Amino acid sequence: MILVADCSALIALSVCDSLDLLEHLFDAVVVPETVYKEATRPDKKEAQALKVFLQGKVRQIDLQAYVFLDAFADAGETEAMLLYKQISADKLLIDDRRGRKVAKINHISTIGSLGVLLAAKEKGFVTAVSPLLRQIENSDIHLSANLIDTVLELAGESRNI
Repeated sequence: MILVADCSALIALSVCDSLDLLEHLFDAVVVPETVYKEATRPDKKEAQALKVFLQGKVRQIDLQAYVFLDAFADAGETEAMLLYKQISADKLLIDDRRGRKVAKINHISTIGSLGVLLAAKEKGFVTAVSPLLRQIENSDIHLSANLIDTVLELAGESRNI
């Protein structure tokens, strides 16, 4: 299975030291150049870890392809969706709710960073998602209480783990 990744979900997984889960769950992880540049900007807290992880995973996109967009799409999301179509990927890693809706319009199958954590637990790559969620919560990334509760319920865990 091939995964194309967008920046925000990569950052969330990096914050909880879970980038390696992508390589356990997918045969290939790739990003377009714009996502790589965004993720590895010196002002990003996880830039160095992402630079190492994304080495050899950057792909060029065909600008002749198209996807349907809304007025708020950023360059990274757009290129990630184009690359998904270009290489016939299996999943797009994206956390942005609006971006996921746009992906759905384009018949792009998505997974979020928390979906990756759940899949990793289901396959036995992690024993619990609660500590990983806590690391994300303690970063600059906002997760709603409802989302956290839903993920913990799906994982069969509680906030007390």
